[in-house]
Amino acid sequence: MREGVVRRFPAVTALGLAALLSGVPLLPVAGQAITVVSWGGSYARAVDEAANLPFTEATGIPVRLEAYNGGLAQIRAQVDIGSVYWDVVDLEIADAVRGCDEGLLEPIDIDDLPPGPDGTPAADDFVAESQTECGVSNLYWSTVYAYNDENFQGEKPATMADFFDLEKFPGRRGMRRVPQVNLEFALIADGVPLDEVYATLRTPEGLDRAFAKLETIKDEVVWWEAGAQPPQMLADREVVMSTAYNGRVFNAQILENQPFTIVWDGQLLDVGQIGIVAGTRRLEEALRYVAFKTSAETLARISRRISYSPSRRSAMPLVTTHVVAGIEMAPHMPAGEGNVDRALRYDWAFWVDYQDELNERFSAWLTR
Repeated sequence: MREGVVRRFPAVTALGLAALLSGVPLLPVAGQAITVVSWGGSYARAVDEAANLPFTEATGIPVRLEAYNGGLAQIRAQVDIGSVYWDVVDLEIADAVRGCDEGLLEPIDIDDLPPGPDGTPAADDFVAESQTECGVSNLYWSTVYAYNDENFQGEKPATMADFFDLEKFPGRRGMRRVPQVNLEFALIADGVPLDEVYATLRTPEGLDRAFAKLETIKDEVVWWEAGAQPPQMLADREVVMSTAYNGRVFNAQILENQPFTIVWDGQLLDVGQIGIVAGTRRLEEALRYVAFKTSAETLARISRRISYSPSRRSAMPLVTTHVVAGIEMAPHMPAGEGNVDRALRYDWAFWVDYQDELNERFSAWLTR
């Protein structure tokens, strides 16, 4: 932990938090607008409706929303030159840990976050595995693969092995242009048990095995970078199946009536976090936003708009039906009963240790 950086919510008293989260209007804040950076697309729309607009209404603090594709490069550049214009950022948990270690993010004390509706302290309400020093978890999400049902008249893909089977299911595949998830999926498809995937990846032989499996479909892969791309590629029939974020596929299914099917077998279950960029001049406003967005009520509102499971226990019973379609959300949640049975839990510690090395190897492999 960096010395002299741990700060508590300076202007968010217990009374203020209670008012903030109960919907009681607070006096408008004379502070600056904050810039919140997220993943764009349907997820950003859900967050804007469920968190950003209610936050501004409750506090008077405007929220500017920007999109990015993840990683630490843009955050690192802002901090390094001392010109921070992002305030709060959605992060993959491995990036939150790496960013904290590098001094790119402000530490956040979980004891300063609001309790659950029943008074349960935040430290006990958030799922333990989701807590890190500089990141506050909000939602469980997963990378799955999905297919357009209209592309398959007979047998349908049902396992991770089917994604890699070009003979049984010919056609182009979509995959994110990063090593993480792809290496895990490759080993699962090659028969490695879920509880042995990361131990296998930690060996030179295991990494060779994963890349060899990816090589078998490399010529048929269309690489994507933004989460909105896979549903569009499936709809346009540019690919017959694609890895994707489960919530993006859900929204295409439910709100756009797309004939997509999610294959939950081998899904990579991860938890998303939000963090505050170190050195922001809007620290107080950013902290207020983090407290609001990670309350049980706000997380439930997000989960009623896109199928990501809240990481606070008290939020889970508050997730009922989709706000537009009216369907029950439980069957569509990645951490829900049935869907989680064949899930691989994302090992963020592995990626903290090996991210740079594997980024280089993956980039070199792509160019061969």
